[in-house]
Amino acid sequence: MKTVRTFGALLFVFVLLLSACAAPAAPGAAPAAGDSGAASADSAALPESIKIGAVIPLTGRFGAGGAQIQRGYELAVEAINAEGGVDFQGTKIPLEMIVVDDESDPAKTVQRLEDLNSNDQVLVYLGGFGSPLHAAAGIAEKNKIPYLGVAFAFQGVHANGFKYLFSPFPKSPELAKATLDLFDSLDPKPTNLFGFIEKTDWGAEMNTEWQTQAEARGYSYTMEEYAPGDQDYSAMILRAKEAGADAVLSLPTPPDGLAIAKQMKELDFNPAASVVIRAADGPNWPENLGKDGDYVLLMTGWSNDINLPGVKEMNEAHLAKYDSPATPITGPAYNLPFVVADAISRATTLDRDGIRDALAATDMKESIIGPVKFREDGSAEVLTVVSQYQDGKTVSVWPPDVAATQVIYPAPPYSER
Repeated sequence: MKTVRTFGALLFVFVLLLSACAAPAAPGAAPAAGDSGAASADSAALPESIKIGAVIPLTGRFGAGGAQIQRGYELAVEAINAEGGVDFQGTKIPLEMIVVDDESDPAKTVQRLEDLNSNDQVLVYLGGFGSPLHAAAGIAEKNKIPYLGVAFAFQGVHANGFKYLFSPFPKSPELAKATLDLFDSLDPKPTNLFGFIEKTDWGAEMNTEWQTQAEARGYSYTMEEYAPGDQDYSAMILRAKEAGADAVLSLPTPPDGLAIAKQMKELDFNPAASVVIRAADGPNWPENLGKDGDYVLLMTGWSNDINLPGVKEMNEAHLAKYDSPATPITGPAYNLPFVVADAISRATTLDRDGIRDALAATDMKESIIGPVKFREDGSAEVLTVVSQYQDGKTVSVWPPDVAATQVIYPAPPYSER
């Protein structure tokens, strides 16, 4: 079941927590006298639903990305509940997902997470899109609520010792490795790499990873920084062109990425390969660029054409419900409720710490994003899928054992598209 809450028009859904007359303690609360604190499989001691709370930007500048995340969560919860819910010690319990709009406002993200704890007593948080990661993970840590997030590749947030943060999504080291693994497979491979690096923590992290791995493999690597929101990227583009760069590596926001792509065409800069992480992830890329947006490489953690169990069925469900194919970020989002369900099925107690401990021990052999196993810091060993825009659509091109097709390389110049 799903509850959507927007502030201004609130819809409250209350569920009975017991089918008998006694109410259970709040998640994480101390057990009553004579109670061992362990959840029993006796239906009289179990809640009628397991509450998970998702704070997502449904409006504001991240609304388009938030909608992709929400669709993945909705489809997964519907699929799990269609089978009766989550199996906890032999009893099926439906998931209840409470979706809250943070309006793309970091302060409201924090407020909504606190509300989900104090008002709804959710057992698990699901992350949004463009969320303030350190703040969100900090709230989860304070409230001792497991927080599962996708749509962020920043490894640095996992260096804070958070016990309740989990993210089955490729991070900067995996993205850099996939970039160079793909380049190594090309013939002739690009040798002169140039980074268009935004001046942010993630930009610095990706730059370090790309540079380290490129130089270790014998590539030449140069970079230039720019401030997010810049309007004129011509000096940076011309420097790359004059340096003879045959591959560009970038991670711009959508507005910056679109501007850079348009100015590359205006300045007739045609690298043989171009990696555009983040900006190329959504529908705005082909809508705004048309054929000029083709042939860029992107890494969103998933593609709806990869050869993995359940992908075809999930994409068909997305088509039926939303009249469109599943987008690259929707797949990892869809997987999160299944990761939660897997953890609950192995948990010894139906409380936040019990689920946290079960999440830490996750070792899923199959999912629509491939195997999932968490490291000690909450990041995960997951598949890094590289896609490419071909004829205005994203298709998976790496790794070859799950990809739908081959990369088009070198990219034809703008004049031939």
